Amino acid sequence: MATQDDDRFDKTSDRIKDSAQQIWLAGLGAFAKMQQEGSKAFESLVKDGAGMQKRTQQAAEETLSQAQARMAGFANEFGTKAAGQWGKLENIFEERVARALDKLGMPPPAEVAALQARVTALEAELAALRGAAKPAASPARGARAARHAKSAETPARKATVRRSKSGGTE
Repeated sequence: MATQDDDRFDKTSDRIKDSAQQIWLAGLGAFAKMQQEGSKAFESLVKDGAGMQKRTQQAAEETLSQAQARMAGFANEFGTKAAGQWGKLENIFEERVARALDKLGMPPPAEVAALQARVTALEAELAALRGAAKPAASPARGARAARHAKSAETPARKATVRRSKSGGTE
């Protein structure tokens, strides 16, 4: 029986040697071919590498542009939401200030603007009247004219308007 095992071992050993010999010869053949076609193969590899680099750069640029577009969308959405919230906060503040001023008896801005316009118009009328009242006065009437001019310069008292809590005037 030992002879059968020895034969099997020898056959396996021969197959391994043949296989190793073939691998060695294939390596030598590849080496010889590379020496013959070395520069062509190198140029081909460089060309393939450049093509691969272009494709990876394009893919990276596309991914980057998609990410930038997405971030711009997020920023725009955030800005819109923030502006809306700021507007709400501003409206709440304005309403509360208006209520506080109303409780203190302050007239609303439209009323103040109307009063300012009336005062300006009255000042213009007063200036026009002063200009018309200054024609030459006689010396005897000079003191009386001076008193009259002084009383015209004194502003008339305004009636105070009070607002009730319901918003009307008293």
